[in-house]
Amino acid sequence: MSELSKNAGQAEHPFQTEAKKQAGSKTGFVVLMLALTGLFAYLGNWQLERLALKNARISAVEQRVGAAPIPLPPLDEWVGFDPQTYDFRPVKVSGTFDHRSTVLVFTYLADARGRYSGPGYWVVAPLTLAGGGTVFVNRGFVPQAQSEEFKRGGAGPRGEVSIVGLARASEMPNTFTPGSDFPNRVEWVRNIDRLMMFAETDLGPVAPVYINADASGEGALPQGGETRLVFPNRHLEYALTWFSLAVLTPIMLIFWLWRAWRQRNAK
Repeated sequence: MSELSKNAGQAEHPFQTEAKKQAGSKTGFVVLMLALTGLFAYLGNWQLERLALKNARISAVEQRVGAAPIPLPPLDEWVGFDPQTYDFRPVKVSGTFDHRSTVLVFTYLADARGRYSGPGYWVVAPLTLAGGGTVFVNRGFVPQAQSEEFKRGGAGPRGEVSIVGLARASEMPNTFTPGSDFPNRVEWVRNIDRLMMFAETDLGPVAPVYINADASGEGALPQGGETRLVFPNRHLEYALTWFSLAVLTPIMLIFWLWRAWRQRNAK
């Protein structure tokens, strides 16, 4: 037998090659669908874990906000201090405001407890503590139309004052947060590091939390007591979505395999 005849005998029929390609494609599709099922199940479990963490945080906040106000830790305990341990905790402090270093933080206040709402600003000023150090205090909300008079504190309290409110951890800027507007003394997040850059004087050591002051009176400006205690919590919804996909994917795979089997047997 010639060499050409041998090669011709060993060559695969075109239909055999096509069948192998189809078999490989089917195997790849099955593997893909099974991998997606596992991924969707994993993401569903992950959202359930997030749900448990969020519920635990909400429960902790609810317990904290109802507690009696406590003093901030002394100055010598601020190094290594974890702001999250005091987030939403009622605190009380005494000191003197530096109204020259007031910063207006833009916000839109909805579902307000007080009289004023809509676009406006938080009036945030550093308070020099009687025991040393500085803490930023969010004195409250002012409507946009009345913000000009509060750029340097307005008719803010002079001399030593006592402040009661909720301690809060810094708000973190993101990619979409505008830069600080120093000429107009306007900021976009209540972030301690960014607020410090507006200071007109040396603030010294600054507390790692700021304080949202309680309301000071009906109709008074700035309007305090507006800390939001509503937390977005859609993790259960997300988990159900992922688990639904984890159930739907193998059903689709079984239907596809059944249809392929029917088509093969019909030939």
